[in-house]
Amino acid sequence: MSLRELMEERHSVRSYEDRAIEGEVKEELLSFIDQCNAKSGLHIQLVTEEPQAFGGFMAHYGKFSGVKNYLALVGKKGPFLEEKSGYFGESIVLKAQMLGLNTCWVAQTYSKVKGACQIAPGEKLCCVIAIGYGTIQGVSHKVKSIEALCRVEGQMPEWFRRGMEAAQLAPTALNQQKFLFSLKGNRVSVKAGVGFYTKIDLGIAKYHFEMGAGSSGWQWEEQDAYKRL
Repeated sequence: MSLRELMEERHSVRSYEDRAIEGEVKEELLSFIDQCNAKSGLHIQLVTEEPQAFGGFMAHYGKFSGVKNYLALVGKKGPFLEEKSGYFGESIVLKAQMLGLNTCWVAQTYSKVKGACQIAPGEKLCCVIAIGYGTIQGVSHKVKSIEALCRVEGQMPEWFRRGMEAAQLAPTALNQQKFLFSLKGNRVSVKAGVGFYTKIDLGIAKYHFEMGAGSSGWQWEEQDAYKRL
């Protein structure tokens, strides 16, 4: 299955079967998380068989059920933590989809459980991602048009359109899609809108755009800043 197909098939799932993540699926997922941590400097962790984070009122309010496994997006405090967590967290989400797992980004409707994950001095738990075998596969949501999500000088190149089609499919807080891509020549920039968790959303959208647009024929406007991700 192609990455684009994974993006199209992946939807947020809040209800999970009582089924452990184990065997080759767990091994491959952990290996991929290690790769992402090595690239990013983040401290992302897979927490398994831990029901307390999604056992309280907030999780009930968020309509979560059966969540015992989640990804803890942990990293060193700094201006790029949220964006970096969104970028690499989404790469793990799509890897999980490929492995037959379901996921849901969660920013508020969970409880922080002491000792469930390791948070070193100077680090912060940014958010979590519920993960496991869903009772359903989720449903698609209405998305904004490409024209509403970007600004282009001149005719839109095909590679940019492919990138924006992928960015359209990026999950965002409350499905608000508060990001705006711009194209000048072959240089792309993207800005987050105002609101909660928009920097995480920005990282997610960036990852989708890069995977859709490919790696040749264009570059980020602020190349040095994006390399830090």
